[in-house]
Amino acid sequence: MTLPKIHLFRKHSIWPRKVLQILFFFLIALISVNHTLVRNYGGGISFLSNASLHALCPFGGVETMVQLLTAGTLIQKVRGSSVILLDLILILSLLFGPVFCGWVCPLGTVQEWMGKLGRKWFGVKRYNKFVPSGLDSVLRYIRYGILAWVLYVTVVSAKLVFQDYDPYFALFNFWTGEVTITALLILEITLLLSLFVERPWCKYACPFGALLGLTNLFRVFTIRRNDDTCLHHGNACALICPMNIPVNTMKIVRDHQCITCMECTSEACCPAKETVVLGLGGVE
Repeated sequence: MTLPKIHLFRKHSIWPRKVLQILFFFLIALISVNHTLVRNYGGGISFLSNASLHALCPFGGVETMVQLLTAGTLIQKVRGSSVILLDLILILSLLFGPVFCGWVCPLGTVQEWMGKLGRKWFGVKRYNKFVPSGLDSVLRYIRYGILAWVLYVTVVSAKLVFQDYDPYFALFNFWTGEVTITALLILEITLLLSLFVERPWCKYACPFGALLGLTNLFRVFTIRRNDDTCLHHGNACALICPMNIPVNTMKIVRDHQCITCMECTSEACCPAKETVVLGLGGVE
């Protein structure tokens, strides 16, 4: 019997995710611009005058954690709000996985926007498939090495060293004198690679994504695929996954790179109803 051909398509996007991505991108942009206006010109929006990018960066909570636990102080430029945000994000991640990466992070959002151009140029079946699978599987662990390096040099120097390399910081401060050439170059490379590989920074280099990715191993709610109702052809769930996870071969997705974007689910692209869903976890 010949199976009917399934064309890859999105039934509809997970619109709350799109709304949150746009909202957080413009909120961070507004806060960053306002901080520059207040600092340099004494103007800006009054109720946002004390807000800064450092105060809203949860990774700052990771960088300062050792000093906070050993000396009871924060490293240079990190604010207490970063620690609070980190705690909230870790709780969410233990429940749902790295939703911060897939739903909130503005740098991830910008990479996705660039990826839309790449998807149009190369097509769905070619885009995000340029890196050979063997090389890709090795590159994905680089971000854990970067995380270890960042923690080490931060503890040794007691300074926010990663700022000099952070494309997220460069994205929202490129008009100031605080951004290094190195950070700007990494940002440019990230955006360029996004035309060929979806979320290259998230996949291969992001230290915060590396930390949050570990929660996929024991999160409460996971992406689950019902093998009984799966059509077993078309592979829409795997083709659409921004992190190149072979969802079509898994019953429970516990891959350390899953960002819980929900784009693989029956709600978004899977043609079989209630086949790929977010549900209570388990061990595959």
